[in-house]
Amino acid sequence: MTEPRQIVFVVDDDPAIREALDSLLRSVGLDVRCFGSVKEFIGAPRPDVPSCLVLDVRLPGKSGMDFHKELVQSDAALPVIMMTGHGDIPMSVQAMKTGAVDFLAKPFREQDLLDAIETALEKDRLMRKQTAELTILRDRLATLNEGERNVVARVVKGLLNKQIAGELGVSEITVKVRRAQAMRKMQASSLAELIRVAAQLGL
Repeated sequence: MTEPRQIVFVVDDDPAIREALDSLLRSVGLDVRCFGSVKEFIGAPRPDVPSCLVLDVRLPGKSGMDFHKELVQSDAALPVIMMTGHGDIPMSVQAMKTGAVDFLAKPFREQDLLDAIETALEKDRLMRKQTAELTILRDRLATLNEGERNVVARVVKGLLNKQIAGELGVSEITVKVRRAQAMRKMQASSLAELIRVAAQLGL
């Protein structure tokens, strides 16, 4: 079976809404997985592909709002589009503050939902790309020995080789060697790039 390129998950307890959304999203070529509750969604497999969740606010058991908060707190990176037939301004403000991509009041225009889904999927693709890049940088950082790490930590603070040598109690030559080794291992072609990478890693 071919792995889908991207998936839109839909959680709504109304079978008619699920059927309508399934039909709409498939008509524009999207892979859709529909569920009647948060519990069903949690129990289903989630392929490792760009995805988003179209989530109703009022659901049996756990509400959509509460589940969205849990997703955010658990760092489960999944962009969410909230929808409801009983929404108000405070509810929409709360959803957006929590990080929802959009908040749609039923009945909504099909194009509004499709636009929100496109935004959510692009957001997920970007997050996945950033996560993959960060993993590569962390792997490179792990190849540095303690001495090289100490030099990098001071280079990014703007210290000169002479100052670094003084702080670490080593010669300037040693600092230059460690700095060159660190740049090679981090695949940084310039000091500016090394500083940028260090910032990404929170050094």
